[in-house]
This record gives sequence, structure tokens and C-alpha cells, in this order.
Amino acid sequence: MSRILTGIQSSGEPHLGNVLGAMLPAIEMSKHNESFFFIADLHALTTIKDGDMLKSNTLKTAAAWLACGLNTETNILYKQSDIPQVTELMWYLNCLTPYPMLANAHSFKDKSKQLSDVNAGLFTYPVLMAADIILYDAEIVPVGKDQIQHLEITRDIANKFNYLFGDTFIIPESKTDTNNMIIPGTDGRKMSKSYNNTINIFANEKLLKKQIMSIVTDSKNLEDTKDPKTCNIFQLYKLIGSESQTQELMTKYQKGGYGYGHAKNALFELILNKYESIRNEFKILVENPRDVEFELEKGAEKAKEVANSVLNKVKANLGLV
Repeated sequence: MSRILTGIQSSGEPHLGNVLGAMLPAIEMSKHNESFFFIADLHALTTIKDGDMLKSNTLKTAAAWLACGLNTETNILYKQSDIPQVTELMWYLNCLTPYPMLANAHSFKDKSKQLSDVNAGLFTYPVLMAADIILYDAEIVPVGKDQIQHLEITRDIANKFNYLFGDTFIIPESKTDTNNMIIPGTDGRKMSKSYNNTINIFANEKLLKKQIMSIVTDSKNLEDTKDPKTCNIFQLYKLIGSESQTQELMTKYQKGGYGYGHAKNALFELILNKYESIRNEFKILVENPRDVEFELEKGAEKAKEVANSVLNKVKANLGLV
């Protein structure tokens, strides 16, 4: 049994990419491993400057984890900001992290052409991520392709600390799902809150349908045959549907006389049917926020026990105690 850690930012409401790419695979892994799941609300502060929005996003992100079936009796779900030990560790790690390493991080380089938009939190984002991981002796961290670099930075920082101050941290390994590496958004790019191309499976039916109907397609006519390999609708459908459902849609594409509007409606109905119970549970949880807060508080107490144990070792090795 390994210790696994997964975090999702509360920079927006959870969407289909979060569910398929992170939540459901992580929950499946948690059935056979000790797992830590956290809401990265401190990371979200690099972009969100509205307290009410952040609080709402955090609630909905936690509710999504619970609605998707996370067992909080055998796993730990907590809010990043409820563990002050993580920011204390971040400072110690900051003092070991070279400037060029952070300057080469994707999270900074992607925005470095407009430095007025870059805050210190964004620049040191990889260090906080490192603290998030090694504070809990995590052994495996499921990551998407775009986060592999940050995990390597975590490993470099932890190895440097161990070299300078003695064996302190477990060096984590990354785990990527080669089947669901990238979940396409409505515009064909990776589904991301920052691209505003998400499909929110927890939204009401009107908004959900509006998002699905906005999926970008080519300009082929109704009677034309269509290529499933290049169609954003089909790429999403095959991630959710069964093999027989996917094959049926492919046949309709190749036969012709089947429009993209039909395909979008098929995706809409599939999502409603596939995630009916998850959507219902999510709605109940959001309407009862105290139930969600109780789970987060319970998880934070468990997480603090591990965090304190690791942090005490760090401080002793640094000569602070």
C-alpha cells in the first residue's frame, strides 16, 4: 500500500476535466492505497481576488469529491489553508530553491511576457506545491502531463534538502494516466478554467446544455460524413460512453445524415444519465454546506497529525529546535 496525494485548485467550479482526469481515477486508486485529497485554495489566491467566490468554489470542489464517492473514513479530505504547517514549510523550502528553477517553471514562463500580471505567489507556486506533497510523506502523486515539471521540481527540492540536512523527506513519484492525459474542452484545447472552455457536469440542465452546444466543430453539412477522430464532441463522448455507445455514434458519423447538433444532444443526454446520482448528491451537499465543512474539518485534524510529525523533523534538522 502506497500513500497517494492529490490536490485540485478551487479557482473555479469543478468541471468534467477535473472529474474524468483527476477525481474519479484518484478515488479508484484510493480503494487500494492510503490517500490524501486537498482543496488547493491557497494556490487559487494567485488568480482569485474575491473572497465570496473563493469560498463558493472551495465548497463546490469539496462537494464534488464527496459526490463522486470519496470515502472520508478511509481517506483524508482537507482544505489546504486549514494546515498552516504547509506555508511554514514553504518558507524553509523557498530558502533552498534557486531563482532559475522557478524562472523556468511553466506556471511562470507562460505569463512572464506580462510581468505586471505576475505576483510572487505565482512565481513561487512550485514551492508551495512541493510543500503540499512532501509535508505528508506522499509516495505517489497523480499528475497531468502539464504538471510533470512541477513534480520534478518537488523531487529536486526534496533531494537537495536531504543532501544538505540529512534524510528527511520521502521522494515522491509521479503517476500519469496515459488513457486520459488530456480532456478536451469546448474549443478543442485542454479543458481548463483559465481557457473558459469547460463543461460543468454539476450545473443545472440549461447551463450544461448551453456549454455543450458551444463545442466547436467544423462546417460540414448535415448529410456529410464526419471524422470522429477530429471531432471535439466525439472525443468527449468516447471518454464517457460505453464501447457500444461509442461505436453506435461512430457509425452515425461515418454514415452521414447526422448533424453535430444531434451529436451534442447525444452528449448532453449521456452526461445527464451517466452522472445523475453524482449530480443529485452534489446538489444536496451544496445546499447543506455545514455537512461539507464537517468533512473538511475532520480531514484537517488527521492531516495535521502527519504534517506536525514531518515538520518537527524538518525544524530539528534545520537547527531551529
